[in-house]
Amino acid sequence: MKQMDAAGPAAPERSTGDLVKLVTEQVSTLVRDELKLAQLEMTQKAKKAGSGAGMMGGGGLIALYGVACLIACAIIAISHVLEAWLSALIVGAFLLIVAAVAALMGRKRMRQGTPPVPHEAMESVKIDVATLRQRVHRS
Repeated sequence: MKQMDAAGPAAPERSTGDLVKLVTEQVSTLVRDELKLAQLEMTQKAKKAGSGAGMMGGGGLIALYGVACLIACAIIAISHVLEAWLSALIVGAFLLIVAAVAALMGRKRMRQGTPPVPHEAMESVKIDVATLRQRVHRS
């Protein structure tokens, strides 16, 4: 005799083999989707870390130019009058300030990309496992 509920006739019962096959397919799909999410998250973090490293390198290059200007400033200060070395000192100090700002921005960007762990994917997997456990315990 078929069971009836408020919604109408009950769905036909499935065999254990069908249920195992269905669970296997769903778990396989779930794992593939979670791996895609982890890959996407890792790609985004790597891009941020890479651009941060590039900015830090740029800051280092600008700092090198600043040091060169400061060296030129010392040479000019020894061999010439006050105005020439003062202008080189101003340019060198400005370049060093620009280098510091670029390095700090690069550091901030690198921190956004590290640690390279797919947190969103891991949280999603934890939720999926908790949901599966609840459904298993209800059965």
